[in-house]
Amino acid sequence: MKNLPTPVVSIVVPLYNEEQNVPLLAARLAETLRAYGQPWEMILVDDGSRDGTAAALKAAAVLYPELVPLSFRRNYGQTAAMQAGFDHARGAVIVTLDGDLQNDPADIPALLERMNETGADIVSGWRKNRKDHAIKSNLPSRIANRLITKITKLQLHDLGCSLKAYKRDLIDELRIYGELHRFIPAVAMQYGAKIVEQEVSHHKRQFGESKYGLDKTIRVALDIIQLYFFQRFLHRPLHFFGYVGLIALVPGLLMLTYLLAMKLLGFEIGDRPMLLTGFMLVLLSVQLLGMGVIAELLVRIYHEPQGRKQYLLRK
Repeated sequence: MKNLPTPVVSIVVPLYNEEQNVPLLAARLAETLRAYGQPWEMILVDDGSRDGTAAALKAAAVLYPELVPLSFRRNYGQTAAMQAGFDHARGAVIVTLDGDLQNDPADIPALLERMNETGADIVSGWRKNRKDHAIKSNLPSRIANRLITKITKLQLHDLGCSLKAYKRDLIDELRIYGELHRFIPAVAMQYGAKIVEQEVSHHKRQFGESKYGLDKTIRVALDIIQLYFFQRFLHRPLHFFGYVGLIALVPGLLMLTYLLAMKLLGFEIGDRPMLLTGFMLVLLSVQLLGMGVIAELLVRIYHEPQGRKQYLLRK
């Protein structure tokens, strides 16, 4: 066990096939944090890389005793890598950034100073002048930002920036899945977190290839839907399923009532498409209402047996 003081700041960096970036990343982080003057650690998480990233981490750990290397047996994704870093971090403040050196480690002290000045729980980086591909990365990020802002009312310019600073007591209450590492501030809003922005630098990638592609765009879009549900209906899912169910039930009942009246008046209704449509809408509404009741039971199972609270007190 390394004989080092308990860190005040923990740096968490997920890595995937970043063999060439690891030595330079570790050097720049060490240079910045040593100048900062507080005890620190950097937790670099190898997300099942297929190149020599794991070996590069071992070599860097020899040079920098503050480095804590973690290596997954396979690729689990950036969110899992970030959560692993959170689980192993010991600092009162946790800073995250990408491992491709597009985020500048020299911006970390500015984030920490901003947190001290404002008392914020999260300081989110804002890449005001982005240097990555306008269509492949920049445009999807801007679209996602607009959607998240509309859904959550969280006024941030750049939710996709990985360079962020978090207070430890907030991170301890969060668990992230899927692609939700991009939306931690939006998730943290459920806990009443105070969130501010800080302009940061952004550089072009020097080594390796971008991991952003169409598949990730689709996953992010699905996580936005999940985020919307959690934001509005996490503790009252019957309201969501009930609203949709009633929207289907009302026209379904009106159709069937109309057809019943036509039948009583002697008209043939067996070959009318409206009959099938009405039955389908009623059945759909019953299913949705049933799903809502089951979801309510699951929410109670989630909270009550394990003693989870629906609120947090500010420490």
